[in-house]
Amino acid sequence: MNEIDVPVISPTDLKARLDNGDVLLLVDVRESFELAIADLPEYGQLRIPTGEFMQRMSEIDPSQEVVLYCRSGQRSEWAATLLMRHGHERVLNMTGGVLGWRAEVDPSLRSY
Repeated sequence: MNEIDVPVISPTDLKARLDNGDVLLLVDVRESFELAIADLPEYGQLRIPTGEFMQRMSEIDPSQEVVLYCRSGQRSEWAATLLMRHGHERVLNMTGGVLGWRAEVDPSLRSY
């Protein structure tokens, strides 16, 4: 299989776009227990744990611009690659995941 270069968005740029009112579908691929540790503000995220992603990715509208995230960016990159292989064209992976959001946007989030 050919490698796919997943486009990325920094936490700072994502926050600016959200503050600007851009319509983005955020998809959190972390496991349920991680939500209690640290989470982004509520932006109507779709929460699909990595272990369920292949079965549930049909819940993601291919016409929508999608930003995926996880703890550090690796699981969300995997999920973004999968979406792109299935024809989604407007896919971004948030660099650094929740830890990147903590570093760039909200230092009050717990690190884990």
